[in-house]
Amino acid sequence: MEDFRRKVAIVGVAESDLGEVHDKTELQLHIQAAVRAMEDAGISKDEIDGVISLGNSRLMRTPSMQIAEYLQITPTFTDTTSIGGSSFEAHVEHAAAAIAAGLCETCLITYGSKQRTNRSRSLGGHPAEDWFPGSQFEAPFGLPMMVGAYALAATRHMHLYGTTPEQLAGIAAASSRWAAMNPVAFRREPITVQDVLASPMICSPLHKLDCCLVTDGGGAVILTTVEKAKTLKKAPIYLWGSATAHTHQHISQMPELTVTPAKITGERAFKSAGITPKDIDVVQVYDSFTITVIETIEDLGFCPKGEGGSFLSEDRISPGGDFPMNTQGGGLSYCHPGMFGIFLIIEAVRQLRGECGPRQVKDANLALCHGTGIALSSGGTLILGREPR
Repeated sequence: MEDFRRKVAIVGVAESDLGEVHDKTELQLHIQAAVRAMEDAGISKDEIDGVISLGNSRLMRTPSMQIAEYLQITPTFTDTTSIGGSSFEAHVEHAAAAIAAGLCETCLITYGSKQRTNRSRSLGGHPAEDWFPGSQFEAPFGLPMMVGAYALAATRHMHLYGTTPEQLAGIAAASSRWAAMNPVAFRREPITVQDVLASPMICSPLHKLDCCLVTDGGGAVILTTVEKAKTLKKAPIYLWGSATAHTHQHISQMPELTVTPAKITGERAFKSAGITPKDIDVVQVYDSFTITVIETIEDLGFCPKGEGGSFLSEDRISPGGDFPMNTQGGGLSYCHPGMFGIFLIIEAVRQLRGECGPRQVKDANLALCHGTGIALSSGGTLILGREPR
């Protein structure tokens, strides 16, 4: 059977308003991003027959139904898979499979969150145990979630491999330099390694600037058949490879604190694409915390386990370096409205189209996106290309 990924392309991407958005509801952020993505693709809502959506609060418990009703779409395919920040990479894979199977022709993926104006780092302003009942077995020991989970991973990585706070801080500093070239980034002022190390300790060894932003915002992605994609106004971006996995939900159940699901999804995605990490031109990886980046890049195969700190040197991943990564500024400086995975896809598509202005990576032909969900629990990897595979 022909690989389903050969039959689809991404044709539209967009963000909603970002940052502090006081004049829109969570649903309106979904819709704003969706309308902008339709304009980007050059299609109308009447051409959409698949809807995949994920909400970030109790107000959107049936998000795909709410989005479809608002837009007056009756979808023939619908999905609300929720595995944290990697959900959207999984959504692209699900949409591709549905389109290839003939369940729909054009699929809309949306997300929206009011996390900043809800004034909480917990999902939708609710305690972790509301979302993850098993947290009752971790909370009594004083572990603050989610930062506590990632602090445990960082401590373990430092112990095993000698990773330093300076190496972690360099990732945040490099992200800020990319964000300085992004007019919609929430934090556009460049920061230094010293700034990160001088910022308050949130959960040792992670400082405040090792941690992602808390913002409002939404995003949307549209996929369709390769045949239809060729008739639309923007150059189609093709799905070369994909994979999704999760190994646990709670950090106490993680098999090994320095090995993430990216180990599984990276190998599978590269195999399906028929390429290796050396072929990738631009990388977009989830940076909920600086340690997330180091462990992800190692597990995806860009460098051996334990060498991520030195591999991701500040100069190498800053603008002009030979490993362009998180070129919009990432979750550390651009935006992070509860879940970030959809914004990885948006930036990768724009880089492959050549639409990124001063932050454009020259001759970007292949891009990798990797989302991470919950407590290093889930992973979704996409490999996207300017040309068909």
